Amino acid sequence: MNIAILTSPNQWFIPWAKTLRTQLPQATLFFRHEDIGEEYDIVFILSYHRIIPKIELDKHQHNLVIHASALPRGKGWAPLFWQVLEGKNSIPFTLFEASEKMDDGAIYMQKHLQFTGYELNNALREKQAKITQSICLEFIKNYNQYKVPQTQSGNESIYSKRTERDSQLDPDKTLREQFNLLRIVNNEEYPAFFELDGHRYTLRIDLDEEYK
Repeated sequence: MNIAILTSPNQWFIPWAKTLRTQLPQATLFFRHEDIGEEYDIVFILSYHRIIPKIELDKHQHNLVIHASALPRGKGWAPLFWQVLEGKNSIPFTLFEASEKMDDGAIYMQKHLQFTGYELNNALREKQAKITQSICLEFIKNYNQYKVPQTQSGNESIYSKRTERDSQLDPDKTLREQFNLLRIVNNEEYPAFFELDGHRYTLRIDLDEEYK
């Protein structure tokens, strides 16, 4: 089976994409869809942030995306983080066929990932990456079981793109009330902050691994 893995350059998923390539020895890793010259049986499109034209998708038998929501609910941007912010600890991950419309393709499988409610950004990303890898491997291993997808059904909802302002804390609320927001902020790229009396303060959050 001829397999390609496509992910965006210079972003968090690259080490996991490289690991997945070692788990699928027949796979080739790409960082731009324009570089996928030949036809592939399967293209795993994982944490890729560009629109792929239909003419490119039509080259391949399967163009597979993994999205952290129970599609058609939770289409759009950063679905994992939005659901953590909502207080959810059981997050569905959907493997579906890429199409011209956003997160609209037919579904091959859905798996749930369970969180403790205390993971911070890095741990959330690590668990997201691991279930992404396992879904890809399961699809390949049990291809005959999953190869026929089901059309999406049910009510659609869409998450908006998160911006810097979405990391803003309310100084009049408790840490407990805002802990889920602190879990999803990134200390380097979009740190937590609050504004008070015309001043802005940035906060860093880390898990103290030595605390007992």
